[in-house]
Amino acid sequence: MSWTRRLLVVLAALAAALLTAPAAQAHEERPVALPDGTGSVPVLRTGAPDLLVCKTDRADFTRRISAFPAPLKARNLDLFERCRKSGYRHLQQAVDAVGRPGMTIAILPGLYEEEPSLAAPAGDCARLKAPQSQLGYQILSYAQQKQCPHNQNLVAILGKKDLQIEGTGAERTDVVIDAKYQKLNAVRADKSDGIYFKNFTAQRTTFNSLYVLAQDGFVIDDVLTRWNDEYGFLTFASDHGLYKNCESYGNGDSGIYPGSASDINTARGYDVPRYAIEITGCRSHHNMVGYSGTAGDSVYVHDNEFDHNMGGASMDSAFPGHPGLPQNHARFERNLIHDNNADYYPYVADGTCAKPPVERGYEQGVVCPQISMPPGTGIITAGGNWNLYENNWIYGHERAAFFLSAVPAFIRGEEALSKQTDTSHHNRYAGNHLGTDRDGKARPNGTDVWWDGQGEGNCWQPGTGASTPRTLPECGKERGAVSGGADRLAGEPVKLAQLLVCADYSVQARRLPSGCDWYGARGIERIEVQAALGTAVVLALVGGVLWWRRLRHDRTATVVTVLGAIGLVLDVAGSTTGLTSSYLPAAALLLIGVWWSGTGLALRRERPAFGWTTVVLGALTLLDAFDKAVLMIPWIPLSPAWLRTLLGVVWVIWAVAAAARGGAKPEAGDDGGGPDGTERADRTEGVGVGAAEGEPS
Repeated sequence: MSWTRRLLVVLAALAAALLTAPAAQAHEERPVALPDGTGSVPVLRTGAPDLLVCKTDRADFTRRISAFPAPLKARNLDLFERCRKSGYRHLQQAVDAVGRPGMTIAILPGLYEEEPSLAAPAGDCARLKAPQSQLGYQILSYAQQKQCPHNQNLVAILGKKDLQIEGTGAERTDVVIDAKYQKLNAVRADKSDGIYFKNFTAQRTTFNSLYVLAQDGFVIDDVLTRWNDEYGFLTFASDHGLYKNCESYGNGDSGIYPGSASDINTARGYDVPRYAIEITGCRSHHNMVGYSGTAGDSVYVHDNEFDHNMGGASMDSAFPGHPGLPQNHARFERNLIHDNNADYYPYVADGTCAKPPVERGYEQGVVCPQISMPPGTGIITAGGNWNLYENNWIYGHERAAFFLSAVPAFIRGEEALSKQTDTSHHNRYAGNHLGTDRDGKARPNGTDVWWDGQGEGNCWQPGTGASTPRTLPECGKERGAVSGGADRLAGEPVKLAQLLVCADYSVQARRLPSGCDWYGARGIERIEVQAALGTAVVLALVGGVLWWRRLRHDRTATVVTVLGAIGLVLDVAGSTTGLTSSYLPAAALLLIGVWWSGTGLALRRERPAFGWTTVVLGALTLLDAFDKAVLMIPWIPLSPAWLRTLLGVVWVIWAVAAAARGGAKPEAGDDGGGPDGTERADRTEGVGVGAAEGEPS
């Protein structure tokens, strides 16, 4: 890395540090290593179960199976008679009875509240010493989980290999495991390689319904999770995983969360030998976000539906303590991602989310968003690399189909200078169906792309609609081919400021940033409008005084000053339109650039340094307009907006001094023209207006 680029990296990192809010801990867990990858995806066994779980109320059981098809009803009746004699009444009892790998537990239709597991911790389990998470729960070691399995878990599956747990009902809602908001997790599978979950529902926890941790090999098949403070499905630090035909809704974070999937492709490009986790045939809806994954590495997500959440899907590198950061190599194909416009922040504002979970009304549709999220967005990538988004249907979003931003490494706890700009590279968006549904009906997005501008090798399909920036690097036919690419060390300053304000959210503190439209800010309340208006007022005052004191008799300077004033008005107007107008800000920059350039040329004779500095500022502003509206300039490491902003601050101070200082007065016998002074009035370029009129300037 050259010294100039290293310096720019430092400046970019400092800017990001100033413009990025401190990260919260989304999911805090004990330190855990990724699997060695020697496992495999388990296969469903169809033989007779080894262990049975049922309740003993025959009338209730008969009612539950009354509408089953005859063969399934007969099977359940047979299993029920066997279970009454030699089965278990609680799932945890059956798990504890597993004595060898490869066993199968069948759960018969019923409601399982696991009453023995609900007792409050007592004895040594009430006195465990462990770190405290930001959410207030203890971060227990594996040994502590083994010692006290029900401190946090309704059902704890610890160290059981190749275990299969399946419901025997006709639908997944026939078997329900209900934590009643009294445990962090309904079902926890920890270091239990080869586990297979099938055909049941898990619900109502203070964190997560189904938790799979540190496993090499798992399947989640036809399982429903719902009504949790945080996640429906959470798999973490795992490999050889498969989600299929699942459903999740009513969760305060995401329905599906494959966090820290095994980082097996980090050194590769787009072509990879395999993925760590596959997700297919699932639907995740009415959550904060349908899918999310901090360090969601090497996850293949295809043929799913993510709808009616606040956001469709997200992946990020924004939270420390997750193996495999920065996030890389997710692949999204043939997914339906639509109508993710829910707004659950009012439940935070009105105090609903401050109530105990059991009183919040999750079952009636309440969701309590746990982190900051831009509502109305299809796919959010906050600090990811080498992700593929191809052949998806993304439509009906009020904000944007795609949202891409970088995350500096210090946010995830890495301080090395060389890593600070290591995210938001080589993300490919190609062949997607934007703004139309599968039937071809127009369902436009507010804009197709929101990008902060940072990163190398990112590209979008030709013909992408409205976007910010207006012009985007285009993907070639071959993966890795990019036309018009840029390599920026930092995003646009206004967009970083917006992200800073919007990230300052806390559900626990009921803090919703007032300047962010994610939480309902409109018009002058929005930080972008405030910044544009404040800048316009300062430049109008300083520029107006400068023109009046030094240039008001210069026709060219007067014309460009009027154009500059129009540009400032357009800039404020453009900031109020949000994502709906992409050319208006560029037009504003064009006029402001003409103003600065013309003003500088008018000043260059009397004050060469200030005049030429003003010309340079005008040129940078014109370059910024070109960069935003015509083509992202590929050979500059920072957006012209950064240099324009920094030089603009210097210019304002300098312009105030120049306007306040008196103009040069003619020497005796030199009044600027002939003996009668007829040409004196024409020297307003070099002399203050007041001096030309015999007045002090």
